[in-house]
Amino acid sequence: MLQTDKEAGLDIANYGVEQDLFSVPSAEASEMLPHSPRLKYLSLGILVLQTTSLVLTMRFSRTLKEDGPRYLPSSAVVSAEVLKIAVCITIVFVQNNLSVRATNQQLKEEIVNKSAETLKLAIPAGIYTLQNNLLYVALSNLDAATYQVTYQLKILTTALFSVSMLGKKLSSHQWLSLLVLMAGVTLVQWPTDSVGESEQKVLSATSQFVGVMAVLMACLSSGFAGVYFEKILKETKQSIWLRNIQLGLFSFVLGFIGMLVYDGKSLRKAGMFQGYSAVTYVVVVLQALGGLIVQWSSNMQTTFSKDLQRLCP
Repeated sequence: MLQTDKEAGLDIANYGVEQDLFSVPSAEASEMLPHSPRLKYLSLGILVLQTTSLVLTMRFSRTLKEDGPRYLPSSAVVSAEVLKIAVCITIVFVQNNLSVRATNQQLKEEIVNKSAETLKLAIPAGIYTLQNNLLYVALSNLDAATYQVTYQLKILTTALFSVSMLGKKLSSHQWLSLLVLMAGVTLVQWPTDSVGESEQKVLSATSQFVGVMAVLMACLSSGFAGVYFEKILKETKQSIWLRNIQLGLFSFVLGFIGMLVYDGKSLRKAGMFQGYSAVTYVVVVLQALGGLIVQWSSNMQTTFSKDLQRLCP
């Protein structure tokens, strides 16, 4: 998930990027972030709970043995995008004093009439859609611990893209802090001989390779898309919710096309919601709403919360 805030002492919030497309607040959004210590700690706790729950439930849902067909990851990604768009439209609706007319007018003016601004979101939307699908592939082929370890590379990839694309300069101490942070999380999550040994034996070498490659590609796409989206937000005065609607629309279209191309046969046979269970719906909700929590937490809290949940046994 993506974050940006100039208050960060080490300015490393940008390097804790996740797959979520709601996580980078603009300058306006940053000003609206809560300053109450209690509210900040509450949002931090909720975010830790969400990020931990998402990985575990996603992994569980992909390895759960059921009689019928397993749900399609592409379908879950599309469903999450629809839910994200619905939530953001609801927020805009509330901001317009529950006026349908005012909401429609604002959406038309900011999204349809400003087509050039809207088209800028096509690139990160496509990358996010790819990334979300890759994470399902990774968790289908890797155990949760190996996934967490490998996915920490997103911290450095985002740092590199931030330096190259945004011109940010980091001191040697800041680079060292990033390396120590990533190394610490890696060491804590590195599987021992007794933990998950039976599960790892089941995974074939090919499956492990596919999972690792999916995570590596997700790390690269996460870093690039996060920094690209941040750059766009810095150049616009639109609210974060409107930007997320624009981003969600592209993600939905691209995700839907991808679902038809790669899972068209399964869709015609059993429908879009085949294999859905209560766990699947929980995964969709966690993936869709997780980034919204970031709107109510500072970026330093956001970055370290994603690592705090990995440090907890």
